[in-house]
Amino acid sequence: MAVDSVGTERPLAPGPVPWVAMYHSVGDRSKDPYRITVTPERLERQLRWLHRRGLKGVSLADLLAARVRGEGRDLVALTFDDGYADFVDNALPALRRRGFGATLFVLPGRLGGTNAWDPDGPRKPLLTADGIRHAAAEGVEIGSHGLTHVDLTQADDETLEAEVHESRYRLAELTGVAVDGFCYPYGSIDRRAMDAVRDAGYSYACAIDPGPLNGLHALPRLHIGENDNALRLYLKHRLHPLRRRPVEGLR
Repeated sequence: MAVDSVGTERPLAPGPVPWVAMYHSVGDRSKDPYRITVTPERLERQLRWLHRRGLKGVSLADLLAARVRGEGRDLVALTFDDGYADFVDNALPALRRRGFGATLFVLPGRLGGTNAWDPDGPRKPLLTADGIRHAAAEGVEIGSHGLTHVDLTQADDETLEAEVHESRYRLAELTGVAVDGFCYPYGSIDRRAMDAVRDAGYSYACAIDPGPLNGLHALPRLHIGENDNALRLYLKHRLHPLRRRPVEGLR
């Protein structure tokens, strides 16, 4: 990534939109009002589909590094938001069986808590500090999802500063590894939030659909849910390059 003297991202060589899959919880979905949960069985089938098509799941950092080298067209970034405890119990074993990597975006201000930001529940436990360290030891990239899951586009300056800066510091202290990636809570992004994340030192950040924003701190992602069978995955994979113009900074 290139940054000019006033801290603005300078466009680099354009390239195709990377395929970044967005997951949340992997477990019981008997109550799933927000459709954020996939069952372990469905995740296993989705990973098998990737494998059969010659695609490999990796962390987002590894995908971006491969793209800089002009490689990685067979890579798919697998990202998991919120840091649910079921990641270690259900997602991690499935990833290990395939030899896949992933990025886990967690909330250091809610360690061992629940998804209290979802008004309709159900309440699901979040990873403890030990759980996050365990995932990191297994090769999972740990990224920040902010401190407490606040919409950064609605946050005041003090809250915005804490959510992006303090969360990065806490996670680096917890894991002993620098934190390069950020994920905007709710997928909400505007220029002010993007600038704050970039200025906090993150190498990249992802949303869902960043709208007119572009670049390494406004990466689009594709939601993957329980209903995504082989046909739906095929269509999403084929149509994904049409969702947005090429991302500046990737080759």
